[in-house]
Amino acid sequence: MGFAKRIVGFFHNFVVMKRSTRFLPPRKRQDLQQLTALIREQVKQVEMVILFGSYAKNKYVDYDQRIEFGTPTYYMSDYDIVILTRKPIGAVEYSLYEKIKNRFFEDKNRPFHTHPQFVNYGIDDFNYALTKAHYFETEIKRDGVILYDSGAYKLARRRKLDYTEIRDRAQKYFDDKFGQANCFLEDTLFNIRKNLFAHSSFHLHQSAENFLRTIPMVFILYGHKSHDLSELMNAAKKHTTEIFKAFPRDTEEEKRLFDLLQRAYIESRYNPDFEITKEDIDALIPKIEQLRDIVEKVCRERIAYYDSQIKKQA
Repeated sequence: MGFAKRIVGFFHNFVVMKRSTRFLPPRKRQDLQQLTALIREQVKQVEMVILFGSYAKNKYVDYDQRIEFGTPTYYMSDYDIVILTRKPIGAVEYSLYEKIKNRFFEDKNRPFHTHPQFVNYGIDDFNYALTKAHYFETEIKRDGVILYDSGAYKLARRRKLDYTEIRDRAQKYFDDKFGQANCFLEDTLFNIRKNLFAHSSFHLHQSAENFLRTIPMVFILYGHKSHDLSELMNAAKKHTTEIFKAFPRDTEEEKRLFDLLQRAYIESRYNPDFEITKEDIDALIPKIEQLRDIVEKVCRERIAYYDSQIKKQA
């Protein structure tokens, strides 16, 4: 390695994170101030709040209506926010997020206002990921903007990305999560033959959930824990909008089918009045199969990108 490259690599680890959002419009800054206050109010032992993603990079989309794959859709970037706490939040994590979102949207037009998306780490876990040059956490440290800092902790220095390790982890995640999703799809077909349509709908939900989870796990090596398909689609759309081919929700029937699939996670097991017909299952299966094909395509392309970066590092 030449002297110039060694110097660049040395200073790479000492870049100071941004702490100002003045590059954003006033309305966006007000939103982020409100969200930061709500996080500190609702979540215990908050040590840092960090904005990352498109808003931190000032490459966000405020509102874009377009035709995606023949389907009218609209796209808005989310406020992606990392909450670093003394210890991981744990079991109440997603209920706290819902409280924060509900308070945030009290005086706003929810469908057309920028949505927040939250990620939580215990600060020691986040620092460990930085020392191991994990892709997602390294990107947050590189591009993020600190919205709140208690001053009690320091973030570890980030290391240069090791694309061989990234590729290997992405491949493992793909094999595992994509494989699980396919197993759930096979279970669906087994249950149909026994006329167990509620069981079939649960396995279809689990198949869709795992296919959607696969995308961020391959792209940023991070697994979202939610069972909410809308939340998982919001997380996946940052990496590909092709998922809207499978679930366009552009007609009342499309909305009804997606709602059925969404509800199946809980109601197929716990609501004796939950009804789903063979016709509904037959309409949903091709959508899950289409989602499978999209996920396989975009994830294999991403893994091929890592391979290309390995060659550059050689």
